[in-house]
Amino acid sequence: MKKFIFFLMFFLIYDLFACTTAIVSGKFTTNGRPLLLKHRDSDHLQNRLQFFNDGEYNYIGLLNSDDINRDEVWGGVNSEGFAIINSASYNIKDKSDTTSLKDKEGVVMKRALRECSTVNDFEKLLKEYDKPIGVEANFGVIDAHGGAAYFETNNFSYKKIDVNDPANAPFGYVIRTNYSFNGTADDGYGYIRYLTAEELFYKASEENNLNKKFILQNVSRSLKHSLLDIDYSKNITISSNDNSFTAFQDFIVRNNSVSTVLIEGVEPGEKPELSTLWTILGFQFTSVAIPTWVKAGNTLPDVLIADSTGNAPLCNYALKLKDKCFPIKRGSGYRYIKLSKVVNKEKKGFVQILRPIENEIIYETDKKLKQWRSINNLPVEEVHNLYRWINKTVKKTYKDNFDLQ
Repeated sequence: MKKFIFFLMFFLIYDLFACTTAIVSGKFTTNGRPLLLKHRDSDHLQNRLQFFNDGEYNYIGLLNSDDINRDEVWGGVNSEGFAIINSASYNIKDKSDTTSLKDKEGVVMKRALRECSTVNDFEKLLKEYDKPIGVEANFGVIDAHGGAAYFETNNFSYKKIDVNDPANAPFGYVIRTNYSFNGTADDGYGYIRYLTAEELFYKASEENNLNKKFILQNVSRSLKHSLLDIDYSKNITISSNDNSFTAFQDFIVRNNSVSTVLIEGVEPGEKPELSTLWTILGFQFTSVAIPTWVKAGNTLPDVLIADSTGNAPLCNYALKLKDKCFPIKRGSGYRYIKLSKVVNKEKKGFVQILRPIENEIIYETDKKLKQWRSINNLPVEEVHNLYRWINKTVKKTYKDNFDLQ
């Protein structure tokens, strides 16, 4: 009985802390800038952004909204263009390791953003960190000098995977879910999600389509299941008034998917201040991606930061709509989705309604970035103007379409 309870608790913990991540070398993206992705799964449903100036470098980080002391960061970028994310690894810990210290990944990432400016700095930090570190993770990092690497890390050691090395990334990208390639073979989790992401990235590389829009919309909102060989986003026949349920497990998007961060780095010669952090809060099917920049300081878009309730408005909007996708709250109801709420043949699904506004945000942002890159400078007041437009547009979209405010 005790063994059963142990394994039950283990699987519940895995269900809560699964993530899908990727790094794309700037040598292979459509605009020459590296990309760093974290599709986050967690039991912390409320996420928000926070600007920090408490270290050697300023930075923006993704936080659990209830982290009042702001002790942990779950992905972010700093003023030097150094960015970091992680996924939990369930096969990297040495079998003989009896360390009780654990779950310090958010602490490590916050420290890295405060202190590191390059991939090499992060490797130095891992070498000098007091052991045991208290982590079992695949840390993904990029910098403003073209550096891009994963560090498969346990309490006492790490293995570096250089994404710029063709031996590691023949098509320019590396993906990690919840196991490490240098860990115990066949242990860990996320093998199906890994294969799904691999198929998506490989096709994009064939079509020269490795860019932020592809990752935000086709990976982090994927309805593809590699093992079952289905993709619910293709040939949609389900009606908007269909009340049936679909089994929904081992997709990249999960019931406990809570946010996405995608950092688009800079080309060689560009200032690090042009590094862009794209964030989706709440639930990927019911939210939109919004850009931020560290140089713009503490004035972040209102919809991404804590309001008087301590939560971000965009996260609140997304979670209210998510409830309509997963209306069964008892038992295993979280494993069954009302797919018609996500996509349908009338194009009234949440993804279909929100896609045009996200496309507009990306389009307007790209126009600004083209101007800013041409002068190799980020005009802060122009960024604040863009933030104001985004706030107004996002709030109006959720009010007009879903009566949320």
